[in-house]
Amino acid sequence: MALARGRRSEGAFNYWPGFVDALSTLVLSIVFLLSVFLVVQFFLSQEVTGKDKALEQLNAKIAQLNDLLSLEKLSKLSLDDQLSQLKAGLASAETERDRMKGLYEGLASAGSDAQGKTTELSKALDSEKAVSTRALAQIEVLNQQISALRRQLAALEEALDASEKRDKESQNRIADLGSRLNVALAQRVQELSRYRSEFFGRLRAILGNRPDIRVVGDRFVFQSEVFFDTGQATLLPEGRTELDTVANALIELDKKIPSEIPWVLRVDGHTDLRPVNGPNFKSNWDLSAARAISVVQYLISLGVPAQRLVAAGFGEFQPLDSGTSEDAYKRNRRIELKLTER
Repeated sequence: MALARGRRSEGAFNYWPGFVDALSTLVLSIVFLLSVFLVVQFFLSQEVTGKDKALEQLNAKIAQLNDLLSLEKLSKLSLDDQLSQLKAGLASAETERDRMKGLYEGLASAGSDAQGKTTELSKALDSEKAVSTRALAQIEVLNQQISALRRQLAALEEALDASEKRDKESQNRIADLGSRLNVALAQRVQELSRYRSEFFGRLRAILGNRPDIRVVGDRFVFQSEVFFDTGQATLLPEGRTELDTVANALIELDKKIPSEIPWVLRVDGHTDLRPVNGPNFKSNWDLSAARAISVVQYLISLGVPAQRLVAAGFGEFQPLDSGTSEDAYKRNRRIELKLTER
């Protein structure tokens, strides 16, 4: 603008700067109007979109109302059918009523005899009504009793189902506990077998190969002559020496075996089949039991826990040799040590 004024001051009137200013003003106005138009168009599109959504909701509601109207029409048709049936039934009842009325009028015109009969029939009818009323009352009582019995039966069935369910659950738990117990017992048996093998191996190493000490299955078998004189239950010094070795092995084993494993060392006394000669013992039962008890008492005196020892007498009833020779008798006279569970 300052440039234009400068040029005017020079004397020549120039229209071009004014035209440029007017044109730029017009362009800015057009741009402003276009911006306003775009904003208005945006809001109008939003409004139209909202109207479309409202129209869709109204169409959905109209469809729902049409469905309800269809259901109402169906219900009305069903009610019309029922009304038609009721009307037909009413017409039939009216016809029957008219027929009965005609019969009654015919009977009434029969005369006084018919009137008397009608009175009697009325009385009989009243009596029958009274009987029917009592019967209906009894039927109602019976129906109530039947309903109560049905409720009791339903309660009993529910209790029975619950009991069967609890019984089944208990059986499942028992089976599970049994399986777990069997596994635990098998583990205990395996552990005890391992310690038994260790104990027997240690005794074999200590006792060596001696003809009067044998291993039979899972037992150490000592000839009775190692511990006792014939017919006696008092331990010999040689027998005490052997038992010292056994006691040391047991004490060491008790330290290794876990306390929860219920192991015991069973000391079994056996005799031959010949009767006992002497006043100290009445039978081979007494002699075999007394010898087992002597061994157990001596082991206890050496420090073996008493709860880990068992004394048993078998007399002559568990022979290793069924013969009657001196060698057979000698084999059957024995003390057996068996590491087992309580």
